Amino acid sequence: MFTGIVQGQGKIRGKKKSGGGQVFNLEADFDISDPEEGESIAVNGVCLTAYNIRGRSFTADVSPETLSRTKLGLLATGESVNLERALRLADRLGGHLVSGHVDCMASVSAIRPVGDYTLFDFSIGEVHDRYIIEKGSITIDGVSLTVNSCTAGSFSVSIIPHTLKVTTLGELKVGSRVNIEVDIIGKYVEKLLAPKTAGTQAAAPELSDSINPEFLAKHGFW
Repeated sequence: MFTGIVQGQGKIRGKKKSGGGQVFNLEADFDISDPEEGESIAVNGVCLTAYNIRGRSFTADVSPETLSRTKLGLLATGESVNLERALRLADRLGGHLVSGHVDCMASVSAIRPVGDYTLFDFSIGEVHDRYIIEKGSITIDGVSLTVNSCTAGSFSVSIIPHTLKVTTLGELKVGSRVNIEVDIIGKYVEKLLAPKTAGTQAAAPELSDSINPEFLAKHGFW
């Protein structure tokens, strides 16, 4: 698990095809203290397994599934990425709980300054926009952010100068694609409340049914 609080940036020093996927060689701009071979590192919000860790450099395999769902396959050697090492249980949870399992990509539709802040508008497919709520949390290229507003197929976030400086978000332009991980809680709630497939378990109430003390007690939450 991660928090979406980026620790630093890294550079893609090399990449090559391997078994339908790709192998990335990366170099962080910070020392990886107490390295553990096989530990998880989020690269632009994608949880990857790091090995051959040497000082600030490490190698990671990227599967075909990850290449199809994220923008890692679109990145070229020399490009920058956001990096975050996995959360320790004793760490501060400065952002929100992030799994590192990217749901989809979105594209930048507009960028405009608002005082000292920068407002970014994103377009996203309607399959995933139902998980985005106003003032909820969202992860964009590994960065934990708060949703300003959202409508069908789009949402906006306001980014402070510090975040633009220390992450790759400051390099985004209109049309740029980003990795998106929606808040994991919404997906679990939807799964738990959705009707079961016929022939397996008794059908759960439709999502439109009222959730009240009786409903919660019936399903073991009261």
